[in-house]
Amino acid sequence: MNYKDELARTIASFLEGVEADALKDLIEYPPNPEMGDFSMPCFKLSKALRKAPQAIADEIKSKLEGTAPFERVESVSGYLNVFVDKKSFASEVLRSVLSAGDRYGSSSQGEGKTIVIDFSSPNIAKPFHVGHLRSTMIGNALYQIHSFLGYQCVGVNHLGDWGTQFGKLIVAYKNEGNKEAVEEGGILELLRLYVKFHDDAEKNPEMEEEARSWFVKLEQGDAEATELWKWFVDISLKEFNKIYELLGVRFDTYAGESFYNDKMGAPIQEMKDKGLLVEDDGALLVRLEDYNMPPALMIKKDGATLYHTRDVAAAIYRKNTYNFDKCLYVTGAAQSLHFNQWFKIIELMGYDWAKDLVHVPFGQVSLEGAKLSTRKGNVVMLEELLTKSVDRVREIIDEKNPDMPNKEEVARQVGVGAIVFNDLSTNRIKDVVFSWEEALNFEGETGPYVQYTHARACSVLRQVNGTSSIALETSLDRIDPEHLQNAEAQLVLKELYVFGERIQSAMNKLEPSIVSRYLVDLAQAFNRFYHACKIRVEDETVRNARLALVKAVQITLRNGLRLIGLESPEQI
Repeated sequence: MNYKDELARTIASFLEGVEADALKDLIEYPPNPEMGDFSMPCFKLSKALRKAPQAIADEIKSKLEGTAPFERVESVSGYLNVFVDKKSFASEVLRSVLSAGDRYGSSSQGEGKTIVIDFSSPNIAKPFHVGHLRSTMIGNALYQIHSFLGYQCVGVNHLGDWGTQFGKLIVAYKNEGNKEAVEEGGILELLRLYVKFHDDAEKNPEMEEEARSWFVKLEQGDAEATELWKWFVDISLKEFNKIYELLGVRFDTYAGESFYNDKMGAPIQEMKDKGLLVEDDGALLVRLEDYNMPPALMIKKDGATLYHTRDVAAAIYRKNTYNFDKCLYVTGAAQSLHFNQWFKIIELMGYDWAKDLVHVPFGQVSLEGAKLSTRKGNVVMLEELLTKSVDRVREIIDEKNPDMPNKEEVARQVGVGAIVFNDLSTNRIKDVVFSWEEALNFEGETGPYVQYTHARACSVLRQVNGTSSIALETSLDRIDPEHLQNAEAQLVLKELYVFGERIQSAMNKLEPSIVSRYLVDLAQAFNRFYHACKIRVEDETVRNARLALVKAVQITLRNGLRLIGLESPEQI
């Protein structure tokens, strides 16, 4: 039962001219259980109903009292406080969780709709650093959340595999590199060459022109340039895929910038035909001053394309290929102007689906307050961070549970989970200052805390069943909700009840941290219950009821962790 919906519908039936949807938006969850399970302030209804808030609350109270499933109603200072029947609430929640299992919290609302999610998108020849983690894991979480709600998702890794930087890399390789060093050093050797180019170009500015010339050759299909470029891409992808495997991230397509090299002609011609392209000193651009934005350069004077050109071509290709209902771009907030510019260009081209292009910005990651820069070497490599986290967890396991089976696998699950959860635990738009100490801190409201709580629930189920299985043998009709009316159990039930709402909110706001925060709240509520209520008791009916609650928590924690890209070890 959706108690909010039921309450809103019931109240709407008492009030003339007030819609249930409007009432549902007013209904809150009070922070103090003594103020009810649901509360509705009546102040916003005062004008429409021409009555004082207290009078409205009094009127609704008199009509709502005695209406199932609402046990008690209070009218206090213009607020309507509603208490549900604890037994029916416990029964309803447990039935919902245990019957749905892995699908608890899911819905089919997105059925028949497609969401394209462009995320991660690292630059070829530059190693993954902590700054790349945000786009990768926010995008992955949005993919999992939308899929869980029934949407067909297409995960796109729009690789940065095109542009003048490849001209620079080719020049650096031809001047300083050799095949054996690149084969042995991989992406780090490519980075060394890239950094060396910039150091040398400061003394010899003509190298920049040479690099631009090589990129134009690459765009025109020059054999030597193409062969070197493909080699650089293959070396980089090999490194990237190691990180993606460690993070448990998958993509449906790796169509990067280069994929659109032969697909830009038609959009460019279309912009010309529609009078959008203006020549400026040999270059072609779209003027956007009327929309309070600087011009968007589309074609350089040497004929080379830019990010704007490729992004317009990519959007049109994706619409034609996937017929998306929304296309999300998970990139840093610093790129907001870029996206606003080319979204406006799509709109000016006459495409009404421009409104379905959505930039999902996130805050900047800095290292002790300094901007991350691969070129300057001011970065923390992601593989190093993940490896250190896994090593730290392995040390803890060796100290506290040395005989635990699958130690290496659990250390990986918890170590990687700690880094991912740390990244997804705050609002995505906030800037992040990277700290080794904070990243490797497993105390408090962290991923390991939630994963450990899941493992604790699994342990309880194993102990009571007397086997290694965490299955719950108790059938629903043998669960007596009479034994779940105490405050600790009710708090857990309330957290379980709002899981679906939290997922919905995370999707609507494109904010995975809502799920992360929820998991901490549920874990804390469960641990309070665990310490207050003994589960392995002689009374079978009490034991079955409490076991059912443990199983419901275990299911919900596992489902929630999966949505943000974390695994759920059964032993830690």
